[in-house]
Amino acid sequence: MRRAKITRDTAETRIEVEIDLDGSGRYDNQTGVGFFDHMLDQLARHSLIDLTVRAKGDLHIDDHHTVEDTGIALGQALVKALGDKKGIRRYGRFHLAMDDAQVAAALDLSGRAYLVWNMGFPTEKIGTFDCELVREFFQALSTHGGITLHVDRIHGVNSHHIAEAAFKAVARALREAVEPDPRMAGVLPSTKGAL
Repeated sequence: MRRAKITRDTAETRIEVEIDLDGSGRYDNQTGVGFFDHMLDQLARHSLIDLTVRAKGDLHIDDHHTVEDTGIALGQALVKALGDKKGIRRYGRFHLAMDDAQVAAALDLSGRAYLVWNMGFPTEKIGTFDCELVREFFQALSTHGGITLHVDRIHGVNSHHIAEAAFKAVARALREAVEPDPRMAGVLPSTKGAL
């Protein structure tokens, strides 16, 4: 029941995203950007959200549109799958260590998009992947998912480890936030009456 499928079709990309919030972390992601696929796999596995992404983008230009538009479509899919948000925990946080890197993520499925990004990478690229696209993905996810999202690098010297720790930390925070709260079954986690 907490599933969604979104198709985003523009002159630059065609993105199809399918999610199941009550999955087991299964993934099948094919964007044409190898490192990004690896990060999406981590997001699915550690959030326990089943995720399938099919993306065809203007990779002859660069990876930017494909990465950003995937974030947009995934954010839209989250909104659709969450529905009225009754009975969810709403908030999530996680500190994740990966070798030299430690990243903290905290989020609120508030409907109010806001990104706080205190990361910074020691290199401009991870292989051929532009490090700045990590932020672009999370900005798009936050904006179109209505998520207040804070991501902070505490330690880290290896760009791959830092990026992967960010995806995993956000995944674990997201897992907590979308989970049903048995003490709030059918109740909206807000005093405003809307999220």
